[in-house]
Amino acid sequence: MTVAGTSNTAGAFDALMAHERTTFALGQVAGRLGWDQETMMPRGAADQRSEEMAAMESVLHARRTDPRIADWLEAVDTAALDDTGRAQLRHIRRNFDRARKLPADLAQELARLTSRAQGQWAEARAAEDVASFLPVLARIVALKREEAAALAAGGDPYDALLDDYEPGAKAADLEAMFTALRGPLVALRAACLAQPAPKGLTGLFDEAAQMQLTDKLARAFGYDFSIGRLDKAVHPFSSGSGRDVRITTRTNPVDPFNCFYSTIHEVGHACYEQGIDAAYALTPLGQGVSMGVHESQSRIYENQIGRSRAFTGWLYGQMRAAFGDFGIADEDAFYAAVNRLHNGFIRTEADEVQYNLHVLLRFDLERALIAGDLAVADLEAAWNDRFLADFGFAVDKPSHGCLQDVHWSVGLFGYFPTYSLGNVYAGCLHQAMRAALPGLDAQLAQGDTSGATGWLRETVQRHGGLYTPREVIARASGMAPSEAPLLAYLKDKFSALYAL
Repeated sequence: MTVAGTSNTAGAFDALMAHERTTFALGQVAGRLGWDQETMMPRGAADQRSEEMAAMESVLHARRTDPRIADWLEAVDTAALDDTGRAQLRHIRRNFDRARKLPADLAQELARLTSRAQGQWAEARAAEDVASFLPVLARIVALKREEAAALAAGGDPYDALLDDYEPGAKAADLEAMFTALRGPLVALRAACLAQPAPKGLTGLFDEAAQMQLTDKLARAFGYDFSIGRLDKAVHPFSSGSGRDVRITTRTNPVDPFNCFYSTIHEVGHACYEQGIDAAYALTPLGQGVSMGVHESQSRIYENQIGRSRAFTGWLYGQMRAAFGDFGIADEDAFYAAVNRLHNGFIRTEADEVQYNLHVLLRFDLERALIAGDLAVADLEAAWNDRFLADFGFAVDKPSHGCLQDVHWSVGLFGYFPTYSLGNVYAGCLHQAMRAALPGLDAQLAQGDTSGATGWLRETVQRHGGLYTPREVIARASGMAPSEAPLLAYLKDKFSALYAL
């Protein structure tokens, strides 16, 4: 980036960016502690780790609220900056304003509590014991309400939390978009489930062989292992940015698709971070601009590319090589099995038609928790009632219900709606990508995703935080974000699969 004008402007801008780079580097260290906690940390280290995370948050909060930031911002003449410099300032000013509103002791306590709560959630989930987790969740919700009130400054508290993950988004706007999704999705779900179901997978699939193939899948989608690694965790996730971006997956001997598509999903996140312009590293522009845009990458990798007829034809051959004859006759039957609608409890295992219904359930429940309209003590019953109403069958155990996701245990309120927003963004991007790459299916049929992933890297990923979330999608897809392309894609795909 270039800085014209006075030396005072240049000096202030350089000092500000030096401060930001150190802060972002420390943030990456804190993120690595979180990755270690999920993958390799000994179980007995949980209490110490919570103190370590609280200490890191204390240091980071002090840097994010350093009064010199205000002085540097005041000294910089924005007219002397290029577009990149102005974008850096936009993020710095926003982050500084938000950080100043949040009391340091509250930020530190949230970091300490959520680090400890993550392990308590995992234990409660394994034991199917909601009651053991509710006291800590109640404390997290209380602290998140305090945070929301501080950030909202009189506005909508949930919007203040949502803004942390999708800058500029409003819950009321998302509610309107989600309402437009719900009706057609419920109707499509009912129509598909009324038809004979395609044959699914049966038998056992060696978990070591799953990990070997999932490594191959990660490479096929462009994940760079020289600056990343793949491990196993309870809940798959991606962590880091720049030159250290790590992913996790999980295996299930009766469901290899869980492993394969969780991996492709997380590779989408990781490739976004790996694909950002290296000049932006350790600055506000050097990470995904929002979780909705992030999710657009993971979902388009997983679904529109990874579950396409062309790519599943290639994957079928890979699975035959890895597992032998597993009872699926041919590529068409395999494509149907991969995209088979099925009743299930788990969001991350849901088919494309039903996935968003899982997200909308969580969106409504967490808004009610933050607003105080739903008590934590009543969460399990509220979840189970809503699930029965939306899906037509009852939750059988807490790990299939309100304990299935890690998000609330680590304080990620306002995060869930970005999953469905990411699906909407992915629908817009897929429509534009297909128009730009008429020969894409021929490449995918050979296991070559480079045309699709290269297009996404060029139009979305390399920009990092240069543009606002909606600008990124509009520039790449040529249209303002809308649920229409997603609904059209789902209707076309599943109407063909189920002969509707």
